[in-house]
Amino acid sequence: MSYESARYDFSDKPVAYGQLAGELRALLAGERDAIANAAQMSALLYDVLPELNWVGFYFLKGTELVVGPFQGKPACVRIALGKGVCGTAAQRRASVVVPDVHAFPGHIACDHASQSEIVVPLLRGGRLLGVLDLDSPRKARFDEEDRRGLEQAVAIYLEGSDA
Repeated sequence: MSYESARYDFSDKPVAYGQLAGELRALLAGERDAIANAAQMSALLYDVLPELNWVGFYFLKGTELVVGPFQGKPACVRIALGKGVCGTAAQRRASVVVPDVHAFPGHIACDHASQSEIVVPLLRGGRLLGVLDLDSPRKARFDEEDRRGLEQAVAIYLEGSDA
């Protein structure tokens, strides 16, 4: 399969995330493996979303989140529930948008270039499977439109994956 991503205009985020949703559905079509689909989704998001330095998944293993497929610099391997932005989103079972990671109590700095972060939990029937984590080297990179768009992307991932 040959891949060439579309270029989106993120000055209109709802439209861009709508286009991204269509591309993600097409990319995941016909594959049900959760790890393969997480790898594809990480690569797609890293390719098309502007101003990112890390995108990836952490999957719940016991009482910890363990790093899964990602794009960016090497990452923290294990994160306890309730720790850092990822662990907080997992514990709350709700997306967390952090405009300035240095102001977030207990932030875990895997890459010191990161300035802002968004984490979306992976929930199936109320059961926590893990989280999707995105970091940016720009403060206040993520907003409510990003949250909605990424929650939609996570829903597409969960619909298309056996996890």
